[in-house]
Amino acid sequence: MNLATFIAGRFLRSRRNRGFISFITFFAIVGITVGVAALIITLSILRGFENTIRENIIGFTAHLQIYGFQNQALLNPDVSIRKITERFPEIRSISPYVSREAMIRSEHGIDGILLKGIVPDGMMYPGKRYLVEGSAVLDRTSEGLEPVILGKRLAERLRVTVGDPVLVFALGGYSLTLSQTRIMKFRVAGVYETGMEEYDASYVYVDLRNAQRLFQYGTAVSGFDVLVADPDRITPLAQEIPEVLGYPHYGRTMFQQYRNLFSWIDLQKSQIPILLALIIAVAMVNIIGALLMMVMEKTKEIAVLRALGAARGTVNRVFLLQGMFIGVIGTFLGNVLAYGLCWVEQTSKLISLPAGVYYMTHVPIELHWSDFAVVSGAALLLCYLCSLAPSRLAGKSDPVPLLRFATS
Repeated sequence: MNLATFIAGRFLRSRRNRGFISFITFFAIVGITVGVAALIITLSILRGFENTIRENIIGFTAHLQIYGFQNQALLNPDVSIRKITERFPEIRSISPYVSREAMIRSEHGIDGILLKGIVPDGMMYPGKRYLVEGSAVLDRTSEGLEPVILGKRLAERLRVTVGDPVLVFALGGYSLTLSQTRIMKFRVAGVYETGMEEYDASYVYVDLRNAQRLFQYGTAVSGFDVLVADPDRITPLAQEIPEVLGYPHYGRTMFQQYRNLFSWIDLQKSQIPILLALIIAVAMVNIIGALLMMVMEKTKEIAVLRALGAARGTVNRVFLLQGMFIGVIGTFLGNVLAYGLCWVEQTSKLISLPAGVYYMTHVPIELHWSDFAVVSGAALLLCYLCSLAPSRLAGKSDPVPLLRFATS
């Protein structure tokens, strides 16, 4: 242990530090603790928001969609799928779908929906991922009725449960006009809930063949849901695939389709530096104030050390170490506090959100080691910088005036 470390430890353990100086030091540590914890929690919530919304969107639209220009039906889907898989090996999954507006009716009500016919085994969809009641199987039941999967909000509005029959009215189609209406009777096989109220109240899933028959599509489809192995390739593939398939194929990424949601997330992220600056500024003022009070309180000790031949650098390091001690303790406690609060929210889900506004029912939190590392590193660096001025002030002091001041 060198001299500066030894003296810094004695200063921190000194009984004379248990008065006003100790009070100031305590609040300096509290300021750093709260600042570090607040920033880590904010980053964890924003990461959770982004990933939750991204997963929910992928559950509805995949990474990108290939569909017909001006909603034209796409003929020969098997040929298109073969061309895509042969030309683009980075595509993880591709699944055809038929999607159109329709009306759904139960014994207790009627509502507008977006009916989507899918290949159940082709791709993950909300009926599997977020199922809360019933089954996600879209095969024909023993009763002879074709199964349908509804969102929880829609099921509540129609007042239906698993096993209840519903009627679906096709509003137009590939070979149908709005004046021509086809009706199919389905049985509610399952109910899903994503927490995104807009979709839980409108999206309905059936087997692809049923949707083709209802809308008179034959073997044609509305488009293809595509999952990509590399997220960085989503935007380029949205341009390259339509070029290979030709007109009327058109590509659209999930970032384009849900631009408002991702813009909202980016807007929230842009506020982090401002919040960080305000929180850290308060903590840094506390550190500087605490160290300056320590320098004034230790005037006699500084004078004695300088008179005994202690170099300016030694005195500098004494108070620099004290500032870093405050920073290390505050940062450590901030990490513990942030982890504890995030863990409680993850396990208990105490904070609920209106699904119609935030597209989820509870505050999503995703802990990641990089958030802890970056915030802790930034806090320690700022603590070091804020400790430089008070420590240099102590080191530059002249021992003779200090001794006169201390004994007067």
